[in-house]
Amino acid sequence: MRWDLLFDDLESQLDQEQRDEERALALEEERLRMGRLTLRDRLTSMARIADHDPSAGIRVELRDAQVLEVRPLAFGRDWMSAALDAPGRGGGHCIVPLAAIAAVLPTRSQLEPSLRPVPESSARLAERIGMSFVLRDLCRRRTPVHLTTDDGRVHGTLDRVARDHLDLAVHEPGTVRRDNLVRGIRLVPLERIVLVSFP
Repeated sequence: MRWDLLFDDLESQLDQEQRDEERALALEEERLRMGRLTLRDRLTSMARIADHDPSAGIRVELRDAQVLEVRPLAFGRDWMSAALDAPGRGGGHCIVPLAAIAAVLPTRSQLEPSLRPVPESSARLAERIGMSFVLRDLCRRRTPVHLTTDDGRVHGTLDRVARDHLDLAVHEPGTVRRDNLVRGIRLVPLERIVLVSFP
């Protein structure tokens, strides 16, 4: 009888140790997962919430201190494309370099879900494309843009996009890029870009 109690006690201790070990392992796995979580991952999770709730835009503060409410449409390697809904700008679209984001200002309903594990990526092509590729597409289409840099905001048309900079033909908003309407050309390093907005 006493042997039965001894074995029951040992079995109970062994079960407890196994549960403690599993719990410690789960906590360590969660710490490792959090250590690998990127801002891009969290924005992607918030974008999934916004897909289900049309009123749930994401507020981001950029390096130049402007705060925008955006609805992400796509994510690239180092950029985010979004529908723009900001006071004074109306609608439109924008490209935000992830490096230009100074802070994300989530709501309570966005914060917790942004920490959830991100499903494995299907290695979509857009997720591997760098920002210069997207800017080259705007250049090819001759889309007029508002280019916000660390030094201010200017309107024009992209003439060319090189590896680490772009050429912007500066002209008045609402006008088409014509040589006689161009006030100047600006060579802008890509790393100085805070926001590219367009209709």
